Amino acid sequence: MQINGDKQLDLRNYYSSSDLGCCSALITAGFALARLDKSNPRKTIFLIIRSEGIDEAINKFWANRLSVDARTYFDNIKMLKVRIYSEE
Repeated sequence: MQINGDKQLDLRNYYSSSDLGCCSALITAGFALARLDKSNPRKTIFLIIRSEGIDEAINKFWANRLSVDARTYFDNIKMLKVRIYSEE
């Protein structure tokens, strides 16, 4: 898949989602944000590097069992919003 004019990406290496809360929680839990796909002007897709434990963290998030630091979670939401609305 081509993202924002970049070279082909193997999406099997990434978790992709447009859910701000889930992606902020994953970043807070220590998973790395690789990039944002803003090719659709109505929806930003976050690409998180797929690494060990990410599927478990995603499942815990949706089951309301993922524990992260609240302040860092909030700061990461703000950071992602800045990235969404910046001109990158």
